[in-house]
Amino acid sequence: MRPMSLPVGLAAVADSDLVGQVARILTQAIVQGRLPPGSKVVEAGIARELGISRAPVREAARLLEKQGLLVAKPRRGFFVRKLEIKNIDEIYDLRLCIERHAGVLAARNLTNDARDALRRQLDILHNTADLDDPARQVEEDYRFHRLIFEIADNSRLLRLFDDLAAELRMVIGLIGRLYDDPHEIARTHEPLLAAIEAGHPERITAHVDHHIGHAWREVGKLVRELTPAAGNAASPSGILIPTNGVTV
Repeated sequence: MRPMSLPVGLAAVADSDLVGQVARILTQAIVQGRLPPGSKVVEAGIARELGISRAPVREAARLLEKQGLLVAKPRRGFFVRKLEIKNIDEIYDLRLCIERHAGVLAARNLTNDARDALRRQLDILHNTADLDDPARQVEEDYRFHRLIFEIADNSRLLRLFDDLAAELRMVIGLIGRLYDDPHEIARTHEPLLAAIEAGHPERITAHVDHHIGHAWREVGKLVRELTPAAGNAASPSGILIPTNGVTV
């Protein structure tokens, strides 16, 4: 007889939109580090803990695979995608290039409505800091940056950003765990917004370089710290709980 999985604090889900709910729960577990990079998503254990069948868990895992958060290995199941230093460098190198250009284009196209939309999104970032919901803050952070690309009004540039979407969600989640104060995440966007509103290309580029460059350095440092997996202990449900004192 297989041992029963130990509960790790996953909330029960309602009957409606099970797949979406499970996908959000798993995303939050990834962002919070309860499912760290490389860990296995054990369908049976998670389904038992959530009080549902395995089918919606499997569908949610397939959805997160499409988003790039999970990878499927034949006959082994789903695993949280690993973030390696090379991946981080490639993502942020590309981000710097496209966000510099998007910021300058957005400033040129900035209408009163667009300015108000960016300010509202910054307010949302501050408000979500009080919700103790890292996964939601990841999404709102992502939406702030995507909004800049929408205002830039270059469909190919937006497509490049969207191609990075899943990896950005995961990386932004790592950024969120670099700050003791969740409001600091919102505050780091304020100078960038001010530069776009002022409309000076050199200033926009400088603030993009500072904002993205700081994140690049800090996330790279965090990924290096998380690379050794020996200090992690796995629960029967597959959600790994760090035992080496590293907050992920």
